[in-house]
Amino acid sequence: MRKTIAFLFLLALVYGCKSKRPEMGPPQLPVYTAKSEQIAISKDFIGQTYGLFDISIRARVDGYLEGIHFEEGGNVKKGQLLYSIDPAPLDAKVAEALSMVAQAKTNLVKAESDYKRYKPLAETNAVSQTDYDAAVASYGAAQASLEAADASLDYAKIQQSYAKIYSPINGIIGRSEAKVGDYVGREPNPVVLNTVSRLDTILVQFHLTELQYLNLVQYEKARRTVQEGPKEEKAEVILFFADGSRHSELGNVDFVGRNIDPTTGTLLVQASFANPNRLVRPGQFARLRIKVDDPSETLLVPVKCLQEVQGEFNAYVVKSDNTVEFRPVEVGETMQDMIVIRSGLTANERVILEGINKVKSGMQIVPVETEFKSVRNNQ
Repeated sequence: MRKTIAFLFLLALVYGCKSKRPEMGPPQLPVYTAKSEQIAISKDFIGQTYGLFDISIRARVDGYLEGIHFEEGGNVKKGQLLYSIDPAPLDAKVAEALSMVAQAKTNLVKAESDYKRYKPLAETNAVSQTDYDAAVASYGAAQASLEAADASLDYAKIQQSYAKIYSPINGIIGRSEAKVGDYVGREPNPVVLNTVSRLDTILVQFHLTELQYLNLVQYEKARRTVQEGPKEEKAEVILFFADGSRHSELGNVDFVGRNIDPTTGTLLVQASFANPNRLVRPGQFARLRIKVDDPSETLLVPVKCLQEVQGEFNAYVVKSDNTVEFRPVEVGETMQDMIVIRSGLTANERVILEGINKVKSGMQIVPVETEFKSVRNNQ
């Protein structure tokens, strides 16, 4: 009897707790109102920076490095002495070549003397024609030997001059790949000793896909058709750094590769930028932005509002009765954290900003209007 009463009391207690539990209402979710803006469509590309000239400093003769005559990482002038290699072996080759020239000159004097002595005698048949021909041949051979010795001397002096290495341009020099006392100029020892870069203009190389290239060409053709006046303006390029900051100077595309690389399906493109403060250095990460369409009314929403499934994009739209509607959309260019909507949405429609994985079509929600601060507005 006691067990029955305790059981009934427990049931009443559980039922009473359930009846007092409050019912859950529709969830509150942040929504974003799609806005139409007058913007120019741009495309971002990733590239790498190079100096206007990046010239390798090479050891053109092998030998022991005798001196380094610059400050690593500093500025150098054209014609400034950078490295000196032990010249002793090269000096010895010059001395040897000089002795060969002296010997060739002595032989030439003797051969010329014999030729001049035999010539009048041959005219009166006082010597045989054979002896005269031998004198002529010896004279010619001596002249050729002197020319060869002079050429060997010139080559030895050229090699001797390579013992001193000078800067080919004004620029900034990097870290030396060899130290004083190292044997350089022959593999596996260092051959490229350093690099000098001219940085008053910086180059950025990047790649376009074939489709991107065709789109840009079509845009350029259309722009030039409507452009007034004979002057042809180059497309301007904006440069951003790894930290998101923007380069102060605009650039221009000045080189387009000859062909599409069949292995990658991309085309090499190069843009140049003025670099008056030498801020940009070779090898930096660079993000480039190029305008691909003129300003027009464009619908933008945050990228986080969309779901992508197998290349198809969709959004959850909040209707006037606060119910959720699943809707496919067609997208265009991505602009930082915003994306262009080509079709599927209209201006002032509300889309769920966060929590799209928690909703389904037909579900009732409590929309919370939320502002989205895009990083695009800071650039």
